[in-house]
Amino acid sequence: MATIQEKLAESLEVLKAYQDAHGDNLVIQGADTLGRTHTERLVNSGYLQMVMKGWYIPSSPGSEGDSTVWYVSYWHFVTAYLDKRFNEAWCLSPELSLYFHSGKTVIPRQLIVRCEKGTNNILQLPFGTSLVDIKAALPPEVMQEPRYGVRLYPMAYALLMVGPDYYRRDALEARTCLASLRDVSPIVLAAIDGGHTTRAGRVAGALRSIGREEMADELLRMMRQVGYTVTEENPFEENVRMVTFAESPYASRVRLMWMQMRKVVIDTIKIQPVQQDAASVLAMMDATYVKDSYNSLSIEGYKITEGLLERVQSGNWNPENDEEDKDRRNALAARGYYQAYELLKQGVKDCFSGKAPAQWYVKGHQDWHFQLFEPCIRAGIVKASDLIGYRRHQVYIRNSMHTPLNPDAVLDAMSALSDLMTEEENALVRAILGHFFFVYIHPYMDGNGRTARFVMNSQLVTAGYPWVVIPVECRQEYMAALEQASVEGNVEGFVRFIGREMER
Repeated sequence: MATIQEKLAESLEVLKAYQDAHGDNLVIQGADTLGRTHTERLVNSGYLQMVMKGWYIPSSPGSEGDSTVWYVSYWHFVTAYLDKRFNEAWCLSPELSLYFHSGKTVIPRQLIVRCEKGTNNILQLPFGTSLVDIKAALPPEVMQEPRYGVRLYPMAYALLMVGPDYYRRDALEARTCLASLRDVSPIVLAAIDGGHTTRAGRVAGALRSIGREEMADELLRMMRQVGYTVTEENPFEENVRMVTFAESPYASRVRLMWMQMRKVVIDTIKIQPVQQDAASVLAMMDATYVKDSYNSLSIEGYKITEGLLERVQSGNWNPENDEEDKDRRNALAARGYYQAYELLKQGVKDCFSGKAPAQWYVKGHQDWHFQLFEPCIRAGIVKASDLIGYRRHQVYIRNSMHTPLNPDAVLDAMSALSDLMTEEENALVRAILGHFFFVYIHPYMDGNGRTARFVMNSQLVTAGYPWVVIPVECRQEYMAALEQASVEGNVEGFVRFIGREMER
């Protein structure tokens, strides 16, 4: 007779076979898909979680109450559920379609879906999310985004169909999409077909508001050419003239967020720098090393003692004979942090010899990250090739509604960040927003938080500000401030948090 462990192993094999056959599909519909016995066994053991009756998502034992499992599966579930219920005759609202087109990666609290057979009901989903299916006509063309198969309004048509309030309420998303627009002819065609002259005038005004005068003029010219008189109207509350157009929406989004957020940094932090020489800064870094590495590594979940850090710093780390030094995961992390820290000290010397701090970030952040994990390469735990360049797989932040950018978007976003760092003259802005956007983009599979704090401090100490240690006791407040900035676009809490720590 099979043991409990053998039965569970059999059920896990069935689950694996299903996942292998269905690629990235993270949703299981119906208890009979895997077999009722297997489904019940996997739910009871924590390997499946029920979203609603008859719908399941993979999980891991002990993850009950952890929102990460749901957020990872959210769009897979939405697509599978709506395709099944409405036979693919659905799409997101024009507002939420632009949410996708603009590169926004936050899980929405409420998803509004247009369906020809909608019931205008609200479906309550896990962790305070919900789905509303409204009975409404679909656009003439529905597109599918490639990653999850979510059905959307095409971007040009969505820009035409959103109301004036959208441009004021979701100005960042609207400007990002307008900046990414390559051609106005789809807007003109849709406006002609539907007689949407007022809407066309609104899009023309919005384009001019962000500095796309030629495209706005082209839209008006095309409308006049076919006999329509259009009155231009700017739907935005203020003009934000952008410099770069028709690039990745993720890059445009980073640029627009930076423009908004830099004002908060400048208006909030009034700490004045103190002129220092290289020797005093390096001495300060040496004195701060143990405290900084202890807190930075502890924030990431490592179990570190000050004694271990002091031995690594002094060169007395001896994994051959010391039990604490044998603790592989923690000891390797401590050694990697020390190597990266030493590399930063060399960079400080270079900056005091004339190298621009922002350019140091551009050239140096990949090396800082590499050094964090170099001991793991020597130990055979990590392949060197895994640390070359940015991540090639999706990554998630535990319990966060913000999903870091997909791997294909990372390079564009990081290039935009490098440009912004280089163009920014204010060191406080570079430090605080450099930290935030590094975490927001999450360019690596691991080590993003540690590297982000290096980014911040590299810009602070080379401008006469103190090295900021984020206390592990403040981890919850620190993470909440980053979450608020990532999800709501409100960076004030994070800026105030860093400002407070600068004055400790």
